[in-house]
Amino acid sequence: MGLLSSKQTDGDNEMAFDFHFPTSKKALLIFTRNPELGKVKTRLAKSVGDESALKIYKFLLKHTVEITEKLNVDKYVFYSENIHRDDIWNPDIFRKKLQIGNDLGERMKNAFSEIFGMGYEKAIIIGSDMFDLSKNDLETAYDVLETTPFVIGPATDGGYYLLGMKELNPEIFQNKDWGTSNVLETTLKDLPNEKYVLLEERNDVDYFEDIKEIDAFQQFLPPYLDKNFL
Repeated sequence: MGLLSSKQTDGDNEMAFDFHFPTSKKALLIFTRNPELGKVKTRLAKSVGDESALKIYKFLLKHTVEITEKLNVDKYVFYSENIHRDDIWNPDIFRKKLQIGNDLGERMKNAFSEIFGMGYEKAIIIGSDMFDLSKNDLETAYDVLETTPFVIGPATDGGYYLLGMKELNPEIFQNKDWGTSNVLETTLKDLPNEKYVLLEERNDVDYFEDIKEIDAFQQFLPPYLDKNFL
């Protein structure tokens, strides 16, 4: 979902400390990496190269904007390192903040804590690189939170692409091997007495095998690759 946040005052970063008043009871937290060559989709880049990986990541960012910009909730983009004013995330639609913490779990916990501290009653976090995710999936997740404390979107790699809750549960962000195939399993073990709903499983984009059969990605692949590449 994102990289370690280390910079607090850098260039355009003064926006990190802006306070936003809720205009909805619902918040969407979007964790994103700063799109820099050689620093995004590194596992995919081993097959397609850094330039193609960056192009694919920017394509995924655009997709995430398209499925979230008209969602009737307050939207927050949490940057991995630096906040940018003039980028794909329109500041009139997306409120901009920094990820804070030493690992992914701590960064997500801190983001949820901040959002609930502002008065939101329902909060959902997603990454910014899920091609399988749709606006309808997000609307369904918020509907689930009307009657259920937790909603989780399981990913095919054993993690999750979406996590939603009505109040902060710090345990689900602790003692996890982030990026491994048991994240979902260990997360559910932290909810033994809680009600939750699992959404439909979705495929993440981490490896060439994840995109080689999807027409939308063919335009970004280098000429030496084809669908039969292993």
